Amino acid sequence: MAKITFSNQNNDFYQSLKTSVEEYFSKNNIKKTGDWRLFSKTIILVIIAVAMYALLILAPLNAWQGIICCAVLGATLASIGFNIMHDANHGSYSANTKLNDFLGLSLNAMGASSYFWKQKHNIIHHTYTNVDGIDDDIAKSPVIRQCETQKWVPAHKVQHLYLLPVYSLSPIFWVFIMDFTKYFKRKIYTTTAWKMSTKNHIIFWLTKVFYLAVYIVLPIKVWGFLPWLAGYFVMNATMGLILSLVFQLAHVVEITEFEHVPLDMTKHIETAWAEHQMKTTANFAMTNKFINWYVGGLNFQVEHHLFPKVSHIHYPAISKILMEKCKEFNVPYNKFDTMGEAVASHFRMMIQLGKKPAQQMPQVQAA
Repeated sequence: MAKITFSNQNNDFYQSLKTSVEEYFSKNNIKKTGDWRLFSKTIILVIIAVAMYALLILAPLNAWQGIICCAVLGATLASIGFNIMHDANHGSYSANTKLNDFLGLSLNAMGASSYFWKQKHNIIHHTYTNVDGIDDDIAKSPVIRQCETQKWVPAHKVQHLYLLPVYSLSPIFWVFIMDFTKYFKRKIYTTTAWKMSTKNHIIFWLTKVFYLAVYIVLPIKVWGFLPWLAGYFVMNATMGLILSLVFQLAHVVEITEFEHVPLDMTKHIETAWAEHQMKTTANFAMTNKFINWYVGGLNFQVEHHLFPKVSHIHYPAISKILMEKCKEFNVPYNKFDTMGEAVASHFRMMIQLGKKPAQQMPQVQAA
């Protein structure tokens, strides 16, 4: 794999920020993990998800009622991913590691692998954010071109027109293609995956069997193939659109920056790691209480990247401290006032990246 090193200089910003954040938690006698706000959300979201599934399997619904239940189920599963799975797999849901591990399996309940998520997201993405050649989250080429250093193909001219269908299908790709690709290749994009334990192998295959039984076999028996197919698509399209857009708005927008390192090469970034996170990450709709509740604080993505071990319920408070530090140390703080502005910026960027470049950049090729 390519290698990236960050500057060890100019760390005053991050050290001062960490000190102030630690003082905030200490002075207010607050734990960095979740509290009743997160726990109540967990109960509400799980109840809604179970209720929607139970209605679909047990209740005599007509076609439109079934479609509505599938859409609500998809939206609820997305929120469970944002709130429960994300905090748990970062170890910030609870101080109890066993509870974190258990709730982290909520991703497996949706058919994906929490094991691969931790490697791909927690380690690779959070360390090498927006580094083309390492960060798997921006490795959608040649289907989608997400930064200037990625290879351009003619289809990219209209990528902004097929973005939403691709995002809609992303959960299906994830469950049936990307997980298996990582499993059998033992590689996450260009990073060689570490050895899986017997326990992780068993969990991986049990997850896939569970998914087939709960989301495919049983619903087909209840509804028949075509009605199931329609509902299955609606559920995944709703979940995929929401998940994809929220994560894209954090990094693939006009105000964020990218780095590039060709395969098997080493690159030294002249800024410290924390400043790199500030340049490559953006917030949106920070004052919108509903969005903040629904997306699990992932509209405060800047704070999350600097403090991934802190539960998202604390990000609004930390953001005030961070903005003051950014002013003090002249560090950029990327944000959009509304989600609509962030979505518009993402699509403008996709249109711009779809234009044929004057010259192709050296390309990254995953083995």
